[in-house]
Amino acid sequence: MRRKGIFTMSAELHPPLKVIARVRSDFPEKFGIPRQSGLVPDALSRVVFEEEYRNAEALRGLEGFDYLWLIWEFSENVRESWSPTVRPPRLGGNARLGVFATRSPFRPNPIGLSSVKLERIEDDPVHGLVLVISGADLMDGTPVYDIKPYVPYTDAHPDAAGGFAPKPDKTLEVAFPEAYLRQIPEKKRSALLQVLAQDPRPSYRADGERVYGLYYAGFNVRFRVENGVVTVVGVEKSEIRNKK
Repeated sequence: MRRKGIFTMSAELHPPLKVIARVRSDFPEKFGIPRQSGLVPDALSRVVFEEEYRNAEALRGLEGFDYLWLIWEFSENVRESWSPTVRPPRLGGNARLGVFATRSPFRPNPIGLSSVKLERIEDDPVHGLVLVISGADLMDGTPVYDIKPYVPYTDAHPDAAGGFAPKPDKTLEVAFPEAYLRQIPEKKRSALLQVLAQDPRPSYRADGERVYGLYYAGFNVRFRVENGVVTVVGVEKSEIRNKK
């Protein structure tokens, strides 16, 4: 309806968002997920459509694009309340910025946006057409609301100002003893090394003596960080299972 020249949408015309797909990734929990998409290019994930949206016609022409935008839900951070300011980990958790000046998951609406590379479209015998993507920063089971093609001539702004995050954080050296590395499937190793090099620890926890556990691809990878080096101190089969 219209009031004094202002158009407002009625509740009947504003239906709730529908989950069209879910991401299947090697990250069963939040700890260790790359802080931004594209930082771990060797990490492969799959976008599996919900049964209602397993329609090949909906993907017609998508193969012509190298990158996609995924619009998704911070499903582990859904809450009723919100704060106008947050503490970005990038700033060590010591400074507050406006929530809309950050990519914090703690938002009025728990919606995320990721640019991912489309590696291929597979025809899965159970799930129909599935998108195989790389560089995703998403936990296993993440609900996807929409998929849009990345258009380089409008979506890329290489000279744009980056605010408090003008460039990626410096990566760390990774010391991964061969005896432990051999326990990881070969096709998962390069992505795991990239994840560790990003320093998965919260920025405000820099305890060099503490041993952390990173659950990845069915393994608990235990490590510590000291003097700029990530040292793996153990690898065990994980009991944490990816979400249904």
